[in-house]
Amino acid sequence: MDILKVEDLQKSYVSPETKENFKAVDGISFCLNEIQIYGILGPNGAGKTTTLEMIEGLTDIDGGCATVDGVDVSSDPYAVKQIIGVQLQSNEYFDSLSLEELLKLFGKLYGNETNAKALLEKVDLVEKIHAKPEELSGGQKQRFSIACALVNEPKVLFLDEPTTGLDPQAKHNLWDLIKELNQSGMTIMLTTHNMEEAETLCHNVAIMNKGKIIAEGKPDDLIEKYDTSEDEKGNLENVFLYLTGKELFD
Repeated sequence: MDILKVEDLQKSYVSPETKENFKAVDGISFCLNEIQIYGILGPNGAGKTTTLEMIEGLTDIDGGCATVDGVDVSSDPYAVKQIIGVQLQSNEYFDSLSLEELLKLFGKLYGNETNAKALLEKVDLVEKIHAKPEELSGGQKQRFSIACALVNEPKVLFLDEPTTGLDPQAKHNLWDLIKELNQSGMTIMLTTHNMEEAETLCHNVAIMNKGKIIAEGKPDDLIEKYDTSEDEKGNLENVFLYLTGKELFD
């Protein structure tokens, strides 16, 4: 069953260089099944983050539509925000509050009594319950941002480049957390530049370039179809370069 559906989604901006309109997202369509991890891959400027922001109700939709669990994002963005969790690329917190206090504060915004300790246990940060965000490492901050996104027990969790800038150990710890959340029944949509991440985590991926989806499917199927290298196993990075490389480097 589809829990998220996007049809002909469009977003335009005025280019600061040319002063002309350009389509950041140019009529894309896709669906997510329940309890699926779906990844959007693409170079900088491909439209990945803009796509997520429209689905999350953070950016107005210029054309097309998006629905989450049957709720239309444009007509009822507040209802959508009640059933999704959003982990952004960067977050700012009240520096004077501890992790426990912040989680309880975010919970009250949804009208919930948040069990901060249980959430921090889920992201392996319970020993930091009285710490402030500035005292956390990069990987710990990313895990805490996911804990914040879970305060309303979302049906769909959005992760925007969740492991960017993390060391290998922190990255793998976050991958384990994402897998655990998915195995517990959560649908997850993420953007990433990391092809290994997409292969490891995602059931399906879409590759975007210049606002359009240029390929979509299971990672193994895309590798079989598009990897023209002589590597014995093949990988998603070869697929990505094959589909976007000429346009990126011309």
